[in-house]
Amino acid sequence: MGAMKIAAVILAAGEGRRIGGPKALLPLDDATFLSRCAALVARPGVDLVIAVLGHEAARVAVEAGAPAGVRLVANARYGDGMLSSVLRGLDAAEEAGADAVLIHPVDHPLVSPETVDRVVSALTAGAVIAVPTHGGRRGHPGGFARVAWPALRAAPPDRGARAVLADHPDWIVHVTGDAGCVAGIDTPEDYERVRGSRRRPAR
Repeated sequence: MGAMKIAAVILAAGEGRRIGGPKALLPLDDATFLSRCAALVARPGVDLVIAVLGHEAARVAVEAGAPAGVRLVANARYGDGMLSSVLRGLDAAEEAGADAVLIHPVDHPLVSPETVDRVVSALTAGAVIAVPTHGGRRGHPGGFARVAWPALRAAPPDRGARAVLADHPDWIVHVTGDAGCVAGIDTPEDYERVRGSRRRPAR
């Protein structure tokens, strides 16, 4: 058997209504959320990075500064919710011959490389689903081997991947995550708090 082929799928299709526009374009340090997430999931063992775009897809494709080699795919049904983007990413991963995916929302740009590495390691060791946890909370990215994809495709749209985790706890391997894996940036207040913390001089 050859090595497992893993594709990372960044979910970047939402409107970002609470934050005033596509989160993929938000700047943080010297990168956008999308370019930062693409770089952080491109770890050893990850063969392909796919970004699923939706709202203002053409603008995001031009302005987000995704690293070379990232495959941009459009989800015309992004208004149906996040699961529609997960499924679009699965389609692209399947077309590329992937054996597993890392699913990562673009509004989690602070995940450490070590967390991604631990999810990848769990998948390559045979986990059906690998999930990082921090402080008793599940975080991102979540890893799903191909055997779990039918369950994702059958999940109810309002629950998405959460339904798969709830229905198949025996599939899940929990790995140690960092604070960034549970730090979603959903509101202007979240964003300003993160930016402010990164501007403070080190003591």
